[in-house]
Amino acid sequence: MAFTIQNVDWEKDKNRLKALREHVFVLEWRVPEASEFDEHDSSACHVLIVDDKNVPIATGRLTKKGELGRIAVKRSHRTLMIYRLLFEALINMARKNNCPIIKVVCNLESVSYHRSIGFIPDGQVFMDAGVPRQRLKCPAERFPLPDVTQLH
Repeated sequence: MAFTIQNVDWEKDKNRLKALREHVFVLEWRVPEASEFDEHDSSACHVLIVDDKNVPIATGRLTKKGELGRIAVKRSHRTLMIYRLLFEALINMARKNNCPIIKVVCNLESVSYHRSIGFIPDGQVFMDAGVPRQRLKCPAERFPLPDVTQLH
């Protein structure tokens, strides 16, 4: 199956982005809709991965402050390959936007993985929508990734 990574604009692609995030976060994970969408969406850079039928399967965003987030992947596509493609696209976007530090907020279960690829904790563990989370950061130069837009 072929996947295409698209850099998309919130205003033009809001409906596709919102539908995917609502499906994953609001319906599946029961995150309150009010906390899923925020003022950063309109100014953030968004990535969308679509399948060979142009159906969105994954998305994520990069805020102006260099924070990766709102990573949503349809359950049927939650593979390491899809997460890597999404992560690489977001890191490439950060590097193109000259973000010196890349930040991420993750569940505590993901902290050890992020540490293994160069992230370090940034502050204390905090609660977000009832879930313990950790902020991490890493220099963007740590990720020398190719710019890939079409993958099979």
